[in-house]
Amino acid sequence: MALKATICKAVLRIANVDSHYYHDHSLTLARHPSETDERMMLRILAFALHADDSLQFGRGISTDDEPDLWQKDLTGVIERWIDIGQPEEKLIRKACGRAREVFVYSYGGHDAGKWWHRVGAGADRCENLTVHHVAQATCKALASLAGRNMELQCTIQDGHAWMASDDASFEVELVSLKTAT
Repeated sequence: MALKATICKAVLRIANVDSHYYHDHSLTLARHPSETDERMMLRILAFALHADDSLQFGRGISTDDEPDLWQKDLTGVIERWIDIGQPEEKLIRKACGRAREVFVYSYGGHDAGKWWHRVGAGADRCENLTVHHVAQATCKALASLAGRNMELQCTIQDGHAWMASDDASFEVELVSLKTAT
């Protein structure tokens, strides 16, 4: 018998001073049985960093033709494609061909450096691609906030982000590997 997804709920309060976006979101996430707390919380972080009323979670970790998050315009054109992890170069190029903007948030310590060394040269040609590596300390801090019901705050100011709950607060450390041109 296959394991079912775990439903997690989060109230996410976003204060993005840089873009003047102040909004509360009630998020419902289906957590695949193979998904870690770290990866689920990275999806929430990506949502906070790109928050918009039309930003949506994709079908999940088991679907290759959809991102973890995406934003479409009213005609169905994909404006923003956001992946968490270390997608293959072929999938990155495909995403860049389908969306106006593509963001990848890699994580995983030394393996992420090897991944970028392997796919970076080919992905460098994608002008609409931005790649960030999430520092290991940030991943661990995010994972410590995970739960079935969460209340989180994200503050973004001067290009820096902070995540917080009632019990913890920390700065989000991102290393830029590639910026869209």
